[in-house]
Amino acid sequence: MEQKILTSKELLNDLVDKHYEGALRAKAEGKPVVWATSICPQELLETMDLVTVYPENHAAAIGAKKEALKFIEHAEGMGYSSDICSYARVNMGYVDLKHSDELNIPMPDLIFCCSNICNTVIKWYENLAKELNIPLIMFDMPFNHTYEVPEHSVKYMRGQIEYAIEQLEIFTNKKFDYDKFGEVMERSNRTCEWWKKATDWAKVIPSPLNGFDMFNYMAMIVCMRGNADGERLFKLWHDELEQKAKLGKGPWNSADEEYRVMWDGIACWPHLSTTFKTLKKYGINMVTSTYPESWNVRYEKNDLDGMARAYASNYANRNLDYDTENVVKLIQDFKLDGIVYHSNRSCKLMDFRQYEVQRRVTEITSCPSVVFDGDQTDPRSFSAAQYETRIQALLEMMEKNKEAKRRG
Repeated sequence: MEQKILTSKELLNDLVDKHYEGALRAKAEGKPVVWATSICPQELLETMDLVTVYPENHAAAIGAKKEALKFIEHAEGMGYSSDICSYARVNMGYVDLKHSDELNIPMPDLIFCCSNICNTVIKWYENLAKELNIPLIMFDMPFNHTYEVPEHSVKYMRGQIEYAIEQLEIFTNKKFDYDKFGEVMERSNRTCEWWKKATDWAKVIPSPLNGFDMFNYMAMIVCMRGNADGERLFKLWHDELEQKAKLGKGPWNSADEEYRVMWDGIACWPHLSTTFKTLKKYGINMVTSTYPESWNVRYEKNDLDGMARAYASNYANRNLDYDTENVVKLIQDFKLDGIVYHSNRSCKLMDFRQYEVQRRVTEITSCPSVVFDGDQTDPRSFSAAQYETRIQALLEMMEKNKEAKRRG
């Protein structure tokens, strides 16, 4: 019989199932399981053949399946404040309950944390290690107050990578394979390249990419950068988008792309359908965000300095000048008509600078934008009515701009 050729979306779903089922199976077989932050040097874990699960991914999936509130309220009942990150509250609730009706993950034997995404993960993951009485490998990533990543930060991060290798050798009781490490580095870079090439197809008008699909594929760039399945997925996704672009197909079959916007901030996972359908109703396609570049972790093979610099360069770890220039470039490259800023109650790092970035970007580009209140997994912090009102306001501003351009 002929083997069925999978679409990238079918392959994505298969790989998600494989990822979680494989982790549960490994735990049942007595193999060690690692919990890691989303943008960490996972190449080290891949080289050591350590099965790794990402609590942020798990919390987002639980949020999208509308089960997050059970864990959030349980964590709050344990004494965790409603002001801390809802991913952390979902995870802490899960650690205590140890069961989800929608999606289970095995308990970890090692915690692997990099603070380049936010400072919350430092205490969150330290707390996990203490509560579960397991080892913690921590990458302390200084914030880049200068525009470029300073050399002392690169050296500091490289030293931590080298020390983490020693710690992993102790944890696994086996030597680190540097030849395999080089192969994993190459594969990780190719996977990131295909991810970036795929998401860049949204620069075409109309965009063949519906940006909310990008949110779904993002789970795999988090957890499969360093293996062959991830590379295969993003190459296939790229080829599909390329074909759609050449045929002039837009993001939806049932509507035309009238306006192109950027989404700043994490998705509202419990309200993904509402946020997507409201935009589509008005012909607004989210074509990009700050995410594509965040997971474009690129460096040369066997270049530990380059690897250290890449992990220090994450968008969330850069100063306001860099953030502003990055958004301005996205407006130009993706020919944006507007920006939707998600003021995410969980993500204090992003929220506190979002309004200043918005002010600077508006001053430079005059690109209209709106801010709405929400949260990545806590469903209580989002109002569908407020969201639609803000989108209607953005639509009016974008229509006004288009009318002015038509008059010339």
